[in-house]
Amino acid sequence: MKSRYQNRIELLQGTLDLLILQTLQWGSQHGYGITQAIRARSGEALQVDTGSLYPALHRLERQKWIAAAWKVSENKQRVRVYRLTAAGKKQLLSERSRWEQLSEAIAGILNPAKGNEA
Repeated sequence: MKSRYQNRIELLQGTLDLLILQTLQWGSQHGYGITQAIRARSGEALQVDTGSLYPALHRLERQKWIAAAWKVSENKQRVRVYRLTAAGKKQLLSERSRWEQLSEAIAGILNPAKGNEA
């Protein structure tokens, strides 16, 4: 059982929020579609389970960064479809900027420039 989870990357709450917002930037989606998009775009490295996804969606909805509506899917099932709001688009820009700063800072530690080595 351990090998199944060996390559799995655990997502921090803020990172999951960023990924959900980015996924919805590409278009409205239901919960399962969001998880599939994250999985596909990450080359199968990131998998979001429903126990993490739905609390994150509810939290983002409370923040007014996403909005939801019930719709009927192609196979006649009622599904909750989420979309990014104007406030969510602003938040996404802010989160992306913070993520880029964090990524650069970590890269600076992992791959120090030749002139900066101690």
